[in-house]
Amino acid sequence: MWREFTYWLLHYKRTWRGTIVISVANPLLFLLGIGAGLGHLVDRHAPTQIAGVPYLAFFAPGMLAAAAMQTGFIESSGRVTMAAGFNGSYRAATTTPLDPIQIMGGHLLFIAFRLATSGAAFALVMLAFGVTHGWWALGALAGALLTGLAFAAPAAAWAVGLRQTRHINSVFRFVIMPMYLFSGTFFAVAQLPHWLQPVAYLLPLYHGAQLCRTLSLGTATVAGTVLHAGVLLALVVAGIAAARVTYRRRLHP
Repeated sequence: MWREFTYWLLHYKRTWRGTIVISVANPLLFLLGIGAGLGHLVDRHAPTQIAGVPYLAFFAPGMLAAAAMQTGFIESSGRVTMAAGFNGSYRAATTTPLDPIQIMGGHLLFIAFRLATSGAAFALVMLAFGVTHGWWALGALAGALLTGLAFAAPAAAWAVGLRQTRHINSVFRFVIMPMYLFSGTFFAVAQLPHWLQPVAYLLPLYHGAQLCRTLSLGTATVAGTVLHAGVLLALVVAGIAAARVTYRRRLHP
């Protein structure tokens, strides 16, 4: 497993500069444009609708969770499909003593590394804006890591069996992106139509956003944290269990 992780880490050395820029520039632009810019208007005209805190403090941890969702899905979908292809790195790894479970574990470990580093960059920007403080930032970072893995593990289990990447684009467009709007990232779920709220409460990103937000603001409760973290952890475990089957099926038919 560590050898597979090392491979992806060495591969990452070629592209880390671009990802660091994205990890820092994206949250900075989002927090400036939406959190601070639009948030100024929200705070002036509807201050009671965003959990009683400034909009920037509400928006930032939700965006941290959404960014983790996107990173987790991207790192574990297209890359996994290409790696499992005829000339992909998974095929080369199967000629070594590594078995499919070790290949899967090493890649997921690298994805966790990517989630941790990009999330840390986002958390540093949040600290710079003063929307979270001290140890609460580490709590929000842990919530983002769990959120990203909740999407990465099931996505990897699915993507390893794909032959073409066009299905990934469809899922990203029609599943991942709409979650940004209906999971409490930009506004409270309570502001959705009543018939849509139960659907939002079932979305994984809702639990990730709530976990990151309550930890960031220091308003987390034991029951709420256990609920949100439990849902996300269940997805991680289910994704890994499914991946153990699909990786064996694809790499050792």
